[in-house]
Amino acid sequence: RMKRLTILRHAEAIPALPGGHDFERPLSLRGWQEGRGVGQAFKARGLTFDLVRASTALRVRETLDGVAESYGPLAIRFEEDLYLATKQSLLDHIHSTPRDVSSLLLVGHNPGLERLVADIARDDGHGLRARINGGLPTAGVAILALESWTSADRARADLVGLVSPGER
Repeated sequence: RMKRLTILRHAEAIPALPGGHDFERPLSLRGWQEGRGVGQAFKARGLTFDLVRASTALRVRETLDGVAESYGPLAIRFEEDLYLATKQSLLDHIHSTPRDVSSLLLVGHNPGLERLVADIARDDGHGLRARINGGLPTAGVAILALESWTSADRARADLVGLVSPGER
């Protein structure tokens, strides 16, 4: 049975204040709207998740709060090393996903997330892969199908959906 990997970049956050910490940047008003829109998009597509792994950054936690407002509660595993994780670190997280999990939602940051999707997605006939090369916007969602969590490697996943905030 195929595995579904859903990648979500956090929603729009306010810029870091002078002397402020990037980790503690909250969502902007638009970011809260984006988060709720993601929840609506998940619901409209009938997506469910066996496991949610997320960065501990405030903007990610608030994005998931917004998602939950329109989607419903999610069982989330917050993991400190997903904060600004590299593509390789994200791959390690995917590879270590338990075999009995069939649907994983991974929530975090660019550039790691967009590099991950661009690397593991095969070229498709719908132009989705080409769109990822333009970047994964805030609150952008990429949905990929994989044979197994350990097969998440270069050009081994099918990019089956891409949702930008303006398309919900």
